[in-house]
Amino acid sequence: MAGVLFEDIFDVKDIDPEGKKFDRVSRLHCESESFKMDLILDVNIQAYPMDLGDKFRLVVASTLKENGQPDDGEWNSIQDVGPSRADAFEYVSYGKIYRIEGDDVVQEASRLAAYVSFGGLLMRLQGDPNNLHGFEVDNHVYLLLKKLAF
Repeated sequence: MAGVLFEDIFDVKDIDPEGKKFDRVSRLHCESESFKMDLILDVNIQAYPMDLGDKFRLVVASTLKENGQPDDGEWNSIQDVGPSRADAFEYVSYGKIYRIEGDDVVQEASRLAAYVSFGGLLMRLQGDPNNLHGFEVDNHVYLLLKKLAF
């Protein structure tokens, strides 16, 4: 799918392991099913409650336009008619990739971590560099989440 940088299903393995710092925000520690990526994600739990053991679909995309065409990061209900990638999700955030770091000691076993800030709510997605090839510092991305019923 054009414009999608990463997509997988994640399991919530831990919530606020270092203690709760904010009333409305929890830090989720998750693991992906297909690519075995590690995810640490701050979520506004007042707007989108999450529980231990929840499964959710996560998409990181460079645009909300289904055809993959770039957008300017501003949503306008008058101009933006037509289908949007966000229509299929329950929680959507817009943020900026602010750091990418990797382990270059052993090339075959290296892991890469992409850090994104969504207005102060942080995300770290870490794992095989092949799964993060579209991530570049200073690029803006959308985070899209949808819980899965099981």
